[in-house]
Amino acid sequence: MAETLRRLANTSSFSVLQDKLESWHKDYHVVSCDQNLNRCCELIELTAKIQGQLFAILNHAAAEGGHYAGVDTLKTRLLPWLGTCFSMARPSVSDDTSLQLIQESVEKDRRIRELSASHDSDVQKLETQLCSTRLQLDSVRSELIEAQNELDETKNKSATTLLATEDEILQLKADLRSAHEQQEIHRRKLDALDDYERQIRLLRDEVSYLNTEKAMMQNRLMRSRSPSPLPRLSRSSSPVRSESPTRAQLTNSSRHARLVSRLSDLYAVERLEAQNLLRRYIADLEMVQKIIFIAVVESFKTAKLAYRQFKLRVRKTLSSTHFGLESLEDAAVDYIVRNLDLYDVQTSVNDVINAMNVNPRISFPPDVDFVLISALIRETCRVAFAMQTLDPPLDLAFASDGELYNDNRYRRSYDSEFTAPLVMYHVWPALMEGDVVLVKGEAVTRRGALWSRSRSRSVSPVRSRSLSPTRSLAFNSKRSLSPERLRASFL
Repeated sequence: MAETLRRLANTSSFSVLQDKLESWHKDYHVVSCDQNLNRCCELIELTAKIQGQLFAILNHAAAEGGHYAGVDTLKTRLLPWLGTCFSMARPSVSDDTSLQLIQESVEKDRRIRELSASHDSDVQKLETQLCSTRLQLDSVRSELIEAQNELDETKNKSATTLLATEDEILQLKADLRSAHEQQEIHRRKLDALDDYERQIRLLRDEVSYLNTEKAMMQNRLMRSRSPSPLPRLSRSSSPVRSESPTRAQLTNSSRHARLVSRLSDLYAVERLEAQNLLRRYIADLEMVQKIIFIAVVESFKTAKLAYRQFKLRVRKTLSSTHFGLESLEDAAVDYIVRNLDLYDVQTSVNDVINAMNVNPRISFPPDVDFVLISALIRETCRVAFAMQTLDPPLDLAFASDGELYNDNRYRRSYDSEFTAPLVMYHVWPALMEGDVVLVKGEAVTRRGALWSRSRSRSVSPVRSRSLSPTRSLAFNSKRSLSPERLRASFL
């Protein structure tokens, strides 16, 4: 009996019954009538189970007390309670009260039905709104798909238009390039025309100056023919220098300093510009520096040859009309100094390019030409030509690859091996005045220079090229007027 009582206490059956009663009380007006009846029957069944357990405990307790123990309690409490519960109970309310309760029950049922109907109508409305929202969502999705298709079509059209636009841009760039080339050709023609006009003006000025000088000389000649105690100089006698210096002798020092400074500017400015221009087509820096060095050396050689030829023409022209104390050599040099613009520098540029084309030490891509560095060659030729008018003339030091490095003539480049005794190749030549070094050159020294030089000579082919359009234009250009074309009467 004690075990049954313990199990009943541990299950907390009355607590469960109380919880179900409270839950039913909260949901009584919400749930339907069938649900209320089901909950009531569930509570009755639970109460019956608890009562059955209590009656079993009562039976065990009475059996433990014997035949006479607990009889008074059963008689005074249990039996009267059982008689009261199972007897027919009369209603404790009147007929009016019962009718009122029935009416209230009917009214509550009506309200419940109205609430249920309104709930159903609200649910139907919500379902209708949900359907309309779904339809709107489907329409928005279809519009979005159409917009995406239109966007894809627009992208395809834009890509096609962009390709066409790129083709047009490339065509316009090609037209612009050709227009620039035509403009450059016309500009060169205009520059040549300006040079011709300037030379014509110079020649006219020179003719007027020579006419004036001729008149003065004729006056002097008339005065010298008058009787004089001094012996008259014969034209067959040896030339005697004039006691008064010529213009070339007076400006020798200033021209010397200016030309040395100009050569330094060529190294600092024009050389770097030509190097940057060549690096667009040649990746090897060594080959680029060799090309520039050979261009400078060939420019000096060509300019010296052009100076000698020009001087011979001037001497030939002046020899028939020259007289006075001034020697013919000084007169020729003075004339060249006064008329440096008559030097045909374009012919020298063409000769330098031709010499570079057959030089086996350098190479160049076949689609471009040495005309790219014609600006550096032209300025170097002008400087070298003017240096030949100095007294004494300036020249470049002799240089060859693999020679012993001379610290008095050259300085090493930044990428040289400073312990190497031999010159790998030269970057810039040294300027000499006789045996005196005026401006140091630049050289690259590395070990194994002789071996590298012999290998490069064995593998470098001699190039033969056809004339490019630029070079053909340079060859077809007219030359400047030379003193040989002047008439002897003007002198």
